[in-house]
Amino acid sequence: MIKKILIANRGEIAVRVIRACREMGIASAAVFSAVDRAALHVSQADEAYSIGAATAAESYLNIARILEVAKRCGADAIHPGYGFLSENAKFARACAEAGIKFIGPPPSAMELMGSKTRARQAMQSAGVPFVPGSARGLSLAEAPSVAAQIGFPVMVKAAAGGGGKGMRLVRTPEELKAAFETAQSEAQRAFNDGEVYIEKLIEDPRHIEIQILGDEHGNLVYLGERECSVQRRHQKVIEEAPSVAVDDDLRSRMGQVAVQVAKAAGYANAGTVEFLVDKASNFYFLEMNTRLQVEHPVTELVAGLDLVHLQIRIASGEKLPFRQEDIILRGHAMECRIYAEDPDNNFFPSPGKITQLLRASGPGIREDSGVYEGWRVPLEYDPLLSKLIVYASDRASAIARMRRALDEYFVGGIKTNLLLIRRIFEHPDFVAGRINTGFLDRLLASRPEPKADENGLAEIAAISAALFAANSATSNGRNSQSGSGEKPGSSPWKQVARVEGLRNE
Repeated sequence: MIKKILIANRGEIAVRVIRACREMGIASAAVFSAVDRAALHVSQADEAYSIGAATAAESYLNIARILEVAKRCGADAIHPGYGFLSENAKFARACAEAGIKFIGPPPSAMELMGSKTRARQAMQSAGVPFVPGSARGLSLAEAPSVAAQIGFPVMVKAAAGGGGKGMRLVRTPEELKAAFETAQSEAQRAFNDGEVYIEKLIEDPRHIEIQILGDEHGNLVYLGERECSVQRRHQKVIEEAPSVAVDDDLRSRMGQVAVQVAKAAGYANAGTVEFLVDKASNFYFLEMNTRLQVEHPVTELVAGLDLVHLQIRIASGEKLPFRQEDIILRGHAMECRIYAEDPDNNFFPSPGKITQLLRASGPGIREDSGVYEGWRVPLEYDPLLSKLIVYASDRASAIARMRRALDEYFVGGIKTNLLLIRRIFEHPDFVAGRINTGFLDRLLASRPEPKADENGLAEIAAISAALFAANSATSNGRNSQSGSGEKPGSSPWKQVARVEGLRNE
């Protein structure tokens, strides 16, 4: 068994891996940049080491610095989390050359699946259904004829990377040149790779992904699907498992194809095969993410497994402790990504100090977080603060539980997307499961009446926190209600709205 793991990441995923290490009796070492010295993952780890300046290129993307720290602290393995170096085959090879186990797939699988064009070629050879389009990168001169052959509308997409970068929708031939050049430029900046290709737009699809897991002895299984259709600019916001659109037959067929994809790539460890599913329930291979996904907790809850534990055991050379027929999915899980960003200002990042933080708790609630009250959110990195996850016996109960959890959750001092998430969970189409990748764009286009900001002005946040604390005190043996008129333990969101109303009178 691995004895010490260096976590080459930050935020909630670093905390998540550190906790798994502690449960397994494995020492953990954290790394941090100049602005992350006081970050939660630094205090949670057994050891922590500085790796450079605030910019990711000088710290979390600095392969030489991370490996130097790993050798110095005696780590025999590195967990990359997600993002940063998690899908960097060069990093995985450098770890092997340094005699340090990379907790992830082989570099060859990362190289094959890391390029969408190479992956499409490989999947075509393996007989995997994929979205019609070009099998290789294109030049601007080639693009018009390829697009015309495929038929508009089309998507221009970067061959490398993810997260919606280097992607443009093109509905007419007149839009193609500008979209192609913009996607190419964005891909070059984001991934240092300007290769782009074209594929047919599948109108109003669902985005469904299959979690796969493979050991280093050739055993591969799938762990069911995740519904990831609620997304903005190709960036997921809410995920759930299972999907209301996937029955047992479709799940089996998609799962078998996902395993086929992984076998064709020579894959081991945790990975995700992503599909688009059209209105007729036809599914098409989209890409493979060769790492642990942000949304892995919903699969853990319905499958009753710990994916990080399994990642570590696989990297230690162990065989999978179960077969496909042993995997039984139970209940329903949902996850919200809570970001430090302002939905009312084009989702602009909202760095700053978290002045109040009230967390949800109770039955069926899980929070994977990388923040704490008093911490200053930096501008340099992805604005994800935490993931709020619920589990219940069925989807309706999970929605009710998430609404309750969102009523309890409060972040003061910065802007967040919490009000937007609340809107989503109240929307009748979401409640009914009538969602696709265009759902959130439609919701955002129909803006609601102005309401109190989720964290408001400083005095509103302070008053609401005080009221919440006072109400909590009344529930500890006092018979009278507080002067606020609210019931003990009532939602801080309702208190914020009430105080805002009083302030405006």
